[in-house]
Amino acid sequence: MIRLARPDDLPALIDVEREAGTLFREIDMAAIADDDPGSVAELAVYQEDGRAWVSVDEADRPVAYLVAGIVDGCAHIEQVSVHPGHARRGLGSALIETLAGWAASRGLKALTLTTFGAVPWNAPYYERLRFRIVPDAEIGAGLWAIRRAEAARGLDAWPRVAMLRPL
Repeated sequence: MIRLARPDDLPALIDVEREAGTLFREIDMAAIADDDPGSVAELAVYQEDGRAWVSVDEADRPVAYLVAGIVDGCAHIEQVSVHPGHARRGLGSALIETLAGWAASRGLKALTLTTFGAVPWNAPYYERLRFRIVPDAEIGAGLWAIRRAEAARGLDAWPRVAMLRPL
């Protein structure tokens, strides 16, 4: 089941992020596996604004989540993560579809995200969900700001791409 995140869910989202990140260690991206998963205070901004969704297990515990912003007139996926023990069940795609419905109801034109271009569960996965890589010449100012911030954090040590899915 997918629902809006509640304040008491937020610590579990950090755990989901940390566990999901461990998969990067298997593909020689330990720096990503060890990346700071963020804080409850950072997640609370999304939750309080109704831009954080969780997929929960039968005990109503979050096992996947998505947080989004609005960038360049699009709903921007800031983070979507699935606990590895619950992967390959369609939870990530269901969260993205939930965001797509939310965005369409607000008149937003597309979904966007930034991700690693060569990681199988990143850009290739999103392409299967109808996202396309955005050529540099088409990237809006807000998305460029995100890409610059990612580069400043060292994420460009691996190929990064911006992606878009029209609504």
